[in-house]
Amino acid sequence: MLLFRLLPFLLSLGLCMATAPSSASIYLGIDVLEATGFRQIEGKRVGLLTHPAGVNREGVSSIDVLRRSPRVNLVALFGPEHGIYGNEKANVPITNRVDKRTGLPVFSLYGKYRKPTPDMLAQIDVLVIDLQDIGVRSYTYVSSMQYALEACIEQGKEIVVLDRPNPLGGNKVDGPMLDPEWRSYVGAFPVPYVHGLTIGELARMAQQENGILNLTPEQRRAAKLTVIPMRGWSRDMLWPDTGLDWVATSPAIPNLSAVLGYPMTGLGTQIGGFTHGYGTAYPFRLLQFPGKSPEEIATALNARRITGLEFRVLQFSERGQPRRGVYVVVTDWDRLRPTELSFHMMQLAATWSGSNPFAATTDNARDLYNKHVGSTAWWNAISTHGAQVDLPFFLERWERDARVFQQRSRQWWIY
Repeated sequence: MLLFRLLPFLLSLGLCMATAPSSASIYLGIDVLEATGFRQIEGKRVGLLTHPAGVNREGVSSIDVLRRSPRVNLVALFGPEHGIYGNEKANVPITNRVDKRTGLPVFSLYGKYRKPTPDMLAQIDVLVIDLQDIGVRSYTYVSSMQYALEACIEQGKEIVVLDRPNPLGGNKVDGPMLDPEWRSYVGAFPVPYVHGLTIGELARMAQQENGILNLTPEQRRAAKLTVIPMRGWSRDMLWPDTGLDWVATSPAIPNLSAVLGYPMTGLGTQIGGFTHGYGTAYPFRLLQFPGKSPEEIATALNARRITGLEFRVLQFSERGQPRRGVYVVVTDWDRLRPTELSFHMMQLAATWSGSNPFAATTDNARDLYNKHVGSTAWWNAISTHGAQVDLPFFLERWERDARVFQQRSRQWWIY
């Protein structure tokens, strides 16, 4: 049964699955908002922070759901990284503009400003946030939400967060915690790398937990935050269990295979030489390393007996040219520690590079990596000891820390 419901995650070939008619078993936050007559926003000037994956259970854009209702006065749109249509490149600033389709102003929160300004918020009474996260700390949509929460609370504006599933489920928590010194836009929340929370639960955490929002305790208590929960979602659901079609959340995450691959390989390819298939049909799932054949890579990784994973040589064609790599296959989701693979990749990179690539990196590359991984201790160990780093020590430590966090995070759970 588990293998069947995880098929979109586990398929080793043919990952770009055909879109089937929606058989959604849940109601998303936008569906619940509509079903209750939009009472939380009726009669108010509404701003909407969203992107292409902000759709209802039938796949209709939340922009259109709000626009078509006579009870909603949608006056402005706000766009995160990649923009409201998801067609902007990563790490590229986006300017404010007027949306040609709706005629509404679009305020970019990934350009000159990442935090809504008082002038932007002066045009609205309530900001509705409908963003699809992927359950990984370094994905920037939760950061965009966090900055928007802070600005709205400062300006006395209402916030309505429309909740959405964590595609990795609500029970999987894994990887290093975020050291305070590495807090950034790719590490806004003090959570494990795979955090097991929905975006609505993260919003509750931001309001209630000290130090996440740059606000006084009085401001946090006075916050006008409403989270619209889903109906029918439970923590043991992975995305395939919801019956919802996946809508690409960014150019690098076009399908469910990439969702799962992101926490598995992203940290292991920033420095050291490994690549993870970005730009191919298998983003975050296809491993290559300079000077090593796919057979050598697969043999080395399989020899490490990483629980829940197998590595298979994959031959494919791209732009008419034959290519080969190593595909990461998940065999046991329940036992898998998603981030573990990346640290094995770094250890192998130190073995295969002839010298320790992590000791020789620039300060900027080191700091960018640490903003993602969040662990100063890991960086100090791998950059000092290279292939001899005591990886089991870190894996066990992170697993203990993740269990402690998961227990503490129950205070923010909605489901």
